[in-house]
Amino acid sequence: MKKVVAIILCLTLLLGCMPAAMADGEKIYTALYGSEVSTLNYLTSGTTWDQTVGANVVDTLVQYDSHAQVLPGLAESWEVSADELTWTFHLRRGVKWYDYKCNPVAEVTANDFVAALKYVLTPEYESSVSYLVTDAGNIVNAAEYENGEITDFDLVGVKAVDDYTLQYTLTKPTPYFVSCMTYGCFMPAYGPQLEELGAEFATACDKMYYCGAFILTEFEPQVKHVYVKNVNNWDAENVYLDGIHRIYNSEAGTLAPIMAQRGEVDSAELSNDVVDEWLATNPDIVVRDRAIPDYSYFYCFNFDPQYDAEYGPENWLIAVNNANFRHSIMSAFDRLYSMRAIEPNDPASVLQNTITPATFVEVNGTDFTALAPFDGVEENYFNTEKALEYKAKAIEELTAAGCTFPVTMVITYKSGSTDWENESILLKQQLEGVLGTDYINCVLLAGPSESFLSKTRRAGMYSFMKCNWGGDFMDPATWTDPFAEDFNDDGTHKGNSYNKMDQMLDGDTYAETKAVLTEYYAAVAEAKAVTTDTAERYTKFAAAERMLLDNAIVVPYYISPATYQVTKLNIFEGAYAPFGMSNLRFKYQHLHDEYITVAEYEAAYADWLEAMGK
Repeated sequence: MKKVVAIILCLTLLLGCMPAAMADGEKIYTALYGSEVSTLNYLTSGTTWDQTVGANVVDTLVQYDSHAQVLPGLAESWEVSADELTWTFHLRRGVKWYDYKCNPVAEVTANDFVAALKYVLTPEYESSVSYLVTDAGNIVNAAEYENGEITDFDLVGVKAVDDYTLQYTLTKPTPYFVSCMTYGCFMPAYGPQLEELGAEFATACDKMYYCGAFILTEFEPQVKHVYVKNVNNWDAENVYLDGIHRIYNSEAGTLAPIMAQRGEVDSAELSNDVVDEWLATNPDIVVRDRAIPDYSYFYCFNFDPQYDAEYGPENWLIAVNNANFRHSIMSAFDRLYSMRAIEPNDPASVLQNTITPATFVEVNGTDFTALAPFDGVEENYFNTEKALEYKAKAIEELTAAGCTFPVTMVITYKSGSTDWENESILLKQQLEGVLGTDYINCVLLAGPSESFLSKTRRAGMYSFMKCNWGGDFMDPATWTDPFAEDFNDDGTHKGNSYNKMDQMLDGDTYAETKAVLTEYYAAVAEAKAVTTDTAERYTKFAAAERMLLDNAIVVPYYISPATYQVTKLNIFEGAYAPFGMSNLRFKYQHLHDEYITVAEYEAAYADWLEAMGK
């Protein structure tokens, strides 16, 4: 307890040292954060927390309002050619780049978009989001430049016709192309600065320029992030916050609610272990976030285990390549049971039977997840009788293959995430309860709180783990990206960073898995090739996804629940889209003097639903 009090005291003193703007009536949004960004470089990072910085300090060609309507951004207008291969954007004149001290540097021009895209496609800078340019964006010669097949960037399908006219040339019609423009890899960056700094670009707040709603004036890792409103922004009249102050503390999840009680922060997420107390003592101000289908959560089986020998990675590899074994896990998994740790009140409301979330897109009035290929998909899930039938078949087949029982299944979660840890405990209890500890031994592994993804999922430090993916653009193709093939320089499969399943395509050791994946990748390619008939395209993507589900390669789980929180922001004012970075922006939101009440929240939610036509 002394430690908590001491930390609160220190934070109170820190808040007192913030700029005088906090005391003179300006609207400064203040919040804690418990995990540091890995980079400020919006051109290279694909993680949500990193992207939050870029989303608020750099504007995009187009933007979305609070009702998912696309609006002009840095581009005042745009058009596509008759063959749908050339997109032309007409930029606003007079938009400026500013340094971290808010000094104007230069005008934003079409050349800055060209320079930024060249940076994204330069292998040296290791952009993790270049696939949006080469694959989803279908830009001419983008992949060839990134792969080194061509060295002249002028051959890539992006050019500045003049300072205010930007043109993209595509390899095939891409009807969702405009929605890609809201993502970081299509943001501009000042060309001369990129050329000067190279890999040092955006490694500190003084090593990047700003043209968005806010300017990052202070960035001290594991101390604070300080943003001020860009009063000269072209759309400054729709930016209602005068600043954003984020204060670091590794115990933010615990301390934020305490500080909210003291009125020292403007929002705090309430984890499930404290929400009941808040509902009992402060019921009028406990509201929920907005459940947005931009992130889908699913459990992955890992086809390239890299954990310690004591957990039997080689034994797991034999087991996971057996379809009956995977099905036994999928059928034994009572998803609503384990989800009580995440959404105890109404888990069924966010449960998903597909990887692509419901309400993400529709065609001819039919939701994507209701298309014919998904008929009966729910039969793949929780069924104890089927689970035991699969278990019996798996034991017979795996014993013959040299597998030993029980199979150790490493379930990894993030340290410091109480809800995730509790969820993993429930999962272990439930799976072992159905299948028996003679069959599987679930070992819970606490991954690090910092750099979690790079040290766990991407490093192969799990057997069965909850993963997530956020939609990047408005098309079902975006939900195939986590499972896409990834290659080494010699043409062998590197293994995608989710479940490494594409490595099974090399060699014939696991012929059954190879056959399934060969069929799946062919189906995805076939779906992507359909560019003019939306209904046919979507139906083919649904059929491809169904292959993953029917073969128990991935287990769909839920969309992000609407978490409990106290906040002084009306979340329904914020930009909204079920993909990309729009939901990360603070633009359009007002800071209230008091925490939003339940009545105010419900009224705002009703208005938002009406405006959305729901």
